[in-house]
Amino acid sequence: MPNPSTSRRVAVVGGGISGLAAAYTLARLRQSGAPIEEMLFESSPRLGGVICSERTDGFLVEGGPDSFLAEKPQAAAMARELGLASELMGSNDHARRTYILHRGRLLPLPDGLMFLVPTRVWPMVTTRLLPLSAKLAAAQELFQSPPPPGPDVDEAVASFVERHFGQAMVDNIADPLLAGVYGGDTTKLSVRSVLPRFWQMEQRYGSLTRATLHAMRQRRSSTSGPDSAGTGTAPSRKLPLFMTLRGGLEQITTNLAAPLDPCRVLTSRRVLSIEFSPSGPGGLADSCARRFHLICGEGSTFDADAVILALPAYLAGGLVETLDRRLGTLLEEIPYTSAMTVSLGFDESARAALPTGFGFLVPRKEGRRMLACTFVHAKFDHRAPESKAMLRCFLGGARDPQVLGLTDQEVISLARSELKTILNFSAEPLFYRVHRWPAAMAQYPVGHADRLTAIDARLRDLPGVYLAGNAYSGIGISDCIRTGRAAVSSALQYLGLNKAVDS
Repeated sequence: MPNPSTSRRVAVVGGGISGLAAAYTLARLRQSGAPIEEMLFESSPRLGGVICSERTDGFLVEGGPDSFLAEKPQAAAMARELGLASELMGSNDHARRTYILHRGRLLPLPDGLMFLVPTRVWPMVTTRLLPLSAKLAAAQELFQSPPPPGPDVDEAVASFVERHFGQAMVDNIADPLLAGVYGGDTTKLSVRSVLPRFWQMEQRYGSLTRATLHAMRQRRSSTSGPDSAGTGTAPSRKLPLFMTLRGGLEQITTNLAAPLDPCRVLTSRRVLSIEFSPSGPGGLADSCARRFHLICGEGSTFDADAVILALPAYLAGGLVETLDRRLGTLLEEIPYTSAMTVSLGFDESARAALPTGFGFLVPRKEGRRMLACTFVHAKFDHRAPESKAMLRCFLGGARDPQVLGLTDQEVISLARSELKTILNFSAEPLFYRVHRWPAAMAQYPVGHADRLTAIDARLRDLPGVYLAGNAYSGIGISDCIRTGRAAVSSALQYLGLNKAVDS
């Protein structure tokens, strides 16, 4: 065990998935003999943040995120590290179909659409989601793409998509897709930060369609037949679009918390401010004096050699204002939107009344309060009893923050009314669950990359403070795990513990 008099203490503030990933990584290093003490602070009574899973009457309800993208490996890798490999499962992509509400009717997204880039001709020709002008613009984009504004110029997603494919592609496809993921406004979201892959494609190829087709050809050639070395390696299995855990995503947060020493986990403990330690400069020059002084509610204080802030940026900004006022302002300027999920379970008769597929998205122009609806029973197995159905509706976002102020009964009435109008579906639910997540979804507006550059510059002048979470370089579960573990690596380097850990 590390000697407390010589070990370095790292305080992790925030007990969501990012903070848990950081604290878990520190705890495992401590248990292996590294001279580290971790402390985890969480203001609420429970750990896990927006990840919460609940079983009721044979249904599995996810109150927050229900899955993660399979192409980002960190979440699945963490699940395997936690002994949850057998719990991993993919989405039912053989049955995947997503609808868009268009002029009051549900129309399927065209086959071959890679997010917003068409890769097949006939589905684009025949779709009723786009007018002829948009179809002609999509065809022209392959051969005569618009010139990019320059590598140093950021622009809104709406402007970027409109330049390539026309305004109808923005209104009917890009806007509802991003509203369902970010709860944001495509006229404000940064293409460089929200769609970095497409921004890079434009810089290199000009045409997004040409770049996407090239990437598809490369993937096919790398996963078919013998490998380039001629070893005859079997082709890799195609990943599903989404992955989750059979018993719910809360399995990850529960297992991350399991190795933590309970005396090092302080729930219902809000950190009010962080100051430089009054006992002296601390840091690496003085093994007795810690560098930072954490002031918590009810007058309690703690000292630490390094601090990982794994909480919303506006809260992190408030904590570091006493250390660096400009850094605090930069963090507080990162905008957030609020979200609400409404889960409803139904009996056997309701399932047959629903369309096949994963669910539908609602463009802003349709004038509805619902952003999207997932047919949970179709997207994943083991979420509803056999032959029963579960729907999960999404509300709020930049479009409708006021909806979070409604009562549960008002929310259920609203959701059922819109389901009846959109789906002609009026079945009586067996149960419902409403989850509100105020100011939980970080937004990456135009200029986000420049703000991150400024934040990084301030952090370089504030060694010992590190950031993790969904406010910086990705909003998914894998992104949160990645930033949590990256913050630990940076803290260890600052504390001079790299060699001790590696050995």
